[in-house]
Amino acid sequence: MKPTLLILAAGMASRYGSMKQVDGFGPNGETIIDYSIYDAIKAGFGKISFIIREEFAEAFKAKFEPKLQGRVETDYVFQSYDLKPFGIDKEVERSKPWGTAHAVLAARNQINEPFCVINADDFYGYDAFKKMADFLTSEVSDEQYSLIGYQIDKTLSDYGSVSRGVCKVDEKGNMVEINERTEVYFKDGDVFYKDATGENQLAPDTRVSMNFWGFTPAVFKQSEPMFKKFVEANETNPKAEFFIPLVADELIKNGTASFKVIPTANKWFGVTYKEDKPIVQASISELVQNGTYPENLWA
Repeated sequence: MKPTLLILAAGMASRYGSMKQVDGFGPNGETIIDYSIYDAIKAGFGKISFIIREEFAEAFKAKFEPKLQGRVETDYVFQSYDLKPFGIDKEVERSKPWGTAHAVLAARNQINEPFCVINADDFYGYDAFKKMADFLTSEVSDEQYSLIGYQIDKTLSDYGSVSRGVCKVDEKGNMVEINERTEVYFKDGDVFYKDATGENQLAPDTRVSMNFWGFTPAVFKQSEPMFKKFVEANETNPKAEFFIPLVADELIKNGTASFKVIPTANKWFGVTYKEDKPIVQASISELVQNGTYPENLWA
């Protein structure tokens, strides 16, 4: 059974100021998601599932169905504010959904095969998709999950600090813990992060998570009770989000599953700030020129 690619595309793109999931970056208006899907199909994924807000469904389908028809199966998962499907009988006022791990849970009735999760607005590169497809085809189990580990110095923006999930990896290549550093930046060519203790330096090859995770459907049952607890603890905190690293951390700590950190030397790029856009366009243009991608992706 071919694995499924689950794309997190329900975010509001608040920092970027527009619906960047459908913004064009390639020579023929290709979105970042187009490149991810192209790489995923080439790497052997059999289905693409988009997690979106229901009101964006028509815009998404109009953009992606004509290109993907006949190439790969597609599916749409809606992330909403309704807690009843999770057995939570209350309404909580929020301005945005409950976060990435909640988005994954929204797919629990639609995915029955090993799958991976990525962000819609991040460029990951073919190497990462190939390594993940191989893992999901031959290694994954209900006790062994994975994430792609990028080198931190290949994931930063020149235009401001970013948040990164910094991984601590053991000698077997498994993640021991993941720490969300909310202010990571370049300074004089070195990598630093700021927290309550002040400014701290990180080695340039420190592995970070760019939200590229590999699972089996067992993760739905494993994470649902965590989500219920999370809602109970945070119903008065409208900004609290149930993130995938929280789930990973708990599964590791309670011995339910380990997470293999699959290293890639690919340069990650994404659009956090408006100023990042020309850099992403130039990076994609270079990949087209060197033959990594065709000029017209879906021609």
